[in-house]
Formats: sequence, C-alpha cells, structure tokens
Amino acid sequence: MFGIGMPELLVILVIALIFIGPGKLPEVARSLGRGMREFRRASHDIKKTFDIEAEVITESPTPEKVSATPRETTEEQATAQTTDNKGESHHA
Repeated sequence: MFGIGMPELLVILVIALIFIGPGKLPEVARSLGRGMREFRRASHDIKKTFDIEAEVITESPTPEKVSATPRETTEEQATAQTTDNKGESHHA
C-alpha cells in the first residue's frame, strides 16, 4: 500500500489525532475517502476516453487500405455523358 508499512501508518494516525483531534478525525477521513474515490473515478474516465480514441484511430483506414483508383470529377462525368449521348441513335 504505497510502500507504507504498519509502523508508518500508526505514526501518521497518531499525528493526525494530535493535530486534528478525535472529534474531527472521522469527518476528515470521510472527506479524504470521498476525494480519493472522485480522483479514481476521474482517472478511470480519462483512461476509458483514451482507450476509446485509440480504438477509433486503429480502426480508421490507412492510405494502403483505401482504394487507389481516383474518382471521376463531375466535369469528366459530364464529358463522358455527352459523348455517350452523341453516339446513341434514337430509333422509334
């Protein structure tokens, strides 16, 4: 537990009793516990966000995966369409 053994923990508890007093010690300990819980929750949320973003980045297509064939521009499409229309014969 953070490299703190039982003797060190007892010394910290005695010092806390001297400075804070026995009446306020439970309240201070409760507040400290709430603060630690909030810190853990916030760090868990941040880690979860990083994990989700890392997943999205690894799943996005790389340039090698994307098709190398260029798309026709609208101008090329229009030229191809008018060429097709000229070559058609309208027989009734």
